[in-house]
Amino acid sequence: MRKVSGWAAHAQGAAVAPWDFERREPRDKDIVVRVRYCGVCASDLSAIRHGDPAAFPLVAGHELVGEVSAVGDAVSRFSVGDQVAVGNIVDSCRTCPACRAGRENWCHEGVTLTYGGIDRVDGSRTQGGYSTEYVVDEHFAYPLPSGLDPAGVAPLMCAGVTTYVPLRRWGTGPDRTVGIVGMGGLGHIALQLAHAMGAEVVQFTTSPDKATEARRLGADDVVFSQDEQQMAAQTGRFDLILDTVGAPHALEPYLSALSIDGTLCLVGIPEQDLRLSALSLIVGAKNLAGAGSGGTGETQEMLDFCGAHGITAETEIVPARDVNTTLDRLARNDVRYRFVLDLA
Repeated sequence: MRKVSGWAAHAQGAAVAPWDFERREPRDKDIVVRVRYCGVCASDLSAIRHGDPAAFPLVAGHELVGEVSAVGDAVSRFSVGDQVAVGNIVDSCRTCPACRAGRENWCHEGVTLTYGGIDRVDGSRTQGGYSTEYVVDEHFAYPLPSGLDPAGVAPLMCAGVTTYVPLRRWGTGPDRTVGIVGMGGLGHIALQLAHAMGAEVVQFTTSPDKATEARRLGADDVVFSQDEQQMAAQTGRFDLILDTVGAPHALEPYLSALSIDGTLCLVGIPEQDLRLSALSLIVGAKNLAGAGSGGTGETQEMLDFCGAHGITAETEIVPARDVNTTLDRLARNDVRYRFVLDLA
């Protein structure tokens, strides 16, 4: 076993503290990644403060980048010294239709998550990227795009692929009008992606002071969603609206803004169940959809696209020792736009 240092919560809601633990020695297809940066995602906060008590001690973190420090005997894609990224999925059954299509995130048997999951071989609990080292099957690791800031790439491994997949699926491109609801960790990346795909992009926000920032990131127009007149003026305008907001909010105004056959796709996860009028879907043949994460093929495509267009997350890099302050700030939404832990 390999001795590793990390930052763990030892009980639900407990503060995160230094913790020495063990990882497996690399199997034939495994690589060992010396972690340099790890993004701090809202799902990390949720897992630490409200997660399954059986999952503790818990080392969070599923958006990590680093350097390959060792490889298994049968590894073919990576060599020692390569710069790599790892996301929120580290294994799947590999045989079901979803896995064979490179969409492992919808594995029929369920995926093995980067942390809080159960290893399919030895039954151990997976521990995440808030650590000095991670061991992963090469199938679920990705070459770091050249020319991009590694810290800015880390959040792409969750927020990037989560927004890229639905934008591609619903045909974002020239002659399409796309709305982005929310301009946080997910939304600010979605805005850059949709702009790079060539669409007319409109940012919906509850904060008028974000208008200048939204235009800098690629918005052609900005709509203040709490202004009823501005929202009414959007009726029938959009082919696709990507909703990244994780707080409860009304969907009907966005459904009204869709054109005939338009799609409202949810990637944010509000705590409350959704309620809406059936007529808001029926009139205009609107579509309400959802998306989450991506498989290996989609993740690699997203990284290639971001590398070609110079897209990264806007980050605030913090020392790993400040992880608890960082989580508190994330809970208050005191970040523009993603926190990244420096673990080097």
